[in-house]
Amino acid sequence: MSSFDLIIFDCDGVLVDSEIIAAQVESRLLTEAGYPISVEEMGERFAGMTWKNILLAVEKEADIPLSASLLDKSETLLDARLARDVKIIDGVKFALARLTTQRCICSNSSTHRLDVMLEKVGLKPYFAPHIYSAKDLGPDRVKPKPDIFLHAAEQFKVSPEKCLVIEDSTHGVHGARAAGMRVVGFTGASHTYPSHADRLTDAGAETVISRMMDLPAVIAALGEWAGAF
Repeated sequence: MSSFDLIIFDCDGVLVDSEIIAAQVESRLLTEAGYPISVEEMGERFAGMTWKNILLAVEKEADIPLSASLLDKSETLLDARLARDVKIIDGVKFALARLTTQRCICSNSSTHRLDVMLEKVGLKPYFAPHIYSAKDLGPDRVKPKPDIFLHAAEQFKVSPEKCLVIEDSTHGVHGARAAGMRVVGFTGASHTYPSHADRLTDAGAETVISRMMDLPAVIAALGEWAGAF
């Protein structure tokens, strides 16, 4: 029977409730720049994407030239908000305490931001030094590309099909599936929306949970089933 050699966690929206904060900051900046968008729509459309890629998508869709200064402005505002306000996702420490499989983090957030958030909520000791930022691989290698997931598998010397990824965004699910990994979707963060679970399933998640406390049992169940990969 199959079992996993590595559990890979996304960070934003899976371990820390940061996506809602990013949506609040970025929706205000886009609205002020002439592209009105609600916090809810930001979460539904752009969760899991880098701010740079969000700006590129908006420019392409609306044909609005967005100032390059928005890149730095968002980073500054968001770093301040996250350092002050970010909270842990309920049930994360419960789940981590019951998982014996080796684990790591694969995120689109910068190494600095990951360090700030994980330190604030007390999760860094659960993962360090295995905390990986796709941005460290290069600006063109972030999710939904599979590069960061494959990088993690290489660090642990495990095959992708023996990895299970926990993701809250369709972009992350697509990246994990492109890497040849199995995926559990998560909808328990504050930025979730009515069709969230369906979209994660459509993107390739085998199952979706809304409570992190359910994760150990789900991993055990999936580990006994090789699946049809």
